[in-house]
Amino acid sequence: MSKTHLTLTAGWFLFFNLAVFAAEPLTREAGQTVEETERAFADTMARRDFEKFKSFIAEEAVFFSGTTPLRGRQQIADAWEGFFKEPMAPFTWEPEQVEVLDSGTLAWSTGPVYGPDGERVATFNSVWQLDESHQWRIIFDKGNEVCLCP
Repeated sequence: MSKTHLTLTAGWFLFFNLAVFAAEPLTREAGQTVEETERAFADTMARRDFEKFKSFIAEEAVFFSGTTPLRGRQQIADAWEGFFKEPMAPFTWEPEQVEVLDSGTLAWSTGPVYGPDGERVATFNSVWQLDESHQWRIIFDKGNEVCLCP
């Protein structure tokens, strides 16, 4: 192996490792921000703040509810408004895991959903997008019932 080839190989190796390790703190920080955003989103249900709830939803978001997806912020808001009518929240949720793309523009969050009695009733999965104003907005959301598998 020539000295030039060895130098180029070492240079690429160093560049690649620096790029990977430099991205990791950025995705960790973004993940913490998404987790905080998910918690703030969940808090809108607990505080019964429907207007704030809507502000977390991207304009073209899709929420899966039953067999027909809800498309767009307005359709989602119309379908979810009933959950905010009673003084007690019908359910709560919290993030358990968050992953962010290295680009820092898309994230996935998942975690338990609890009924009013505190029992786990479902698991949510959400996809978040960093918008032009540097705010995380939810673009996809889907819940699944808890599997009582052995």
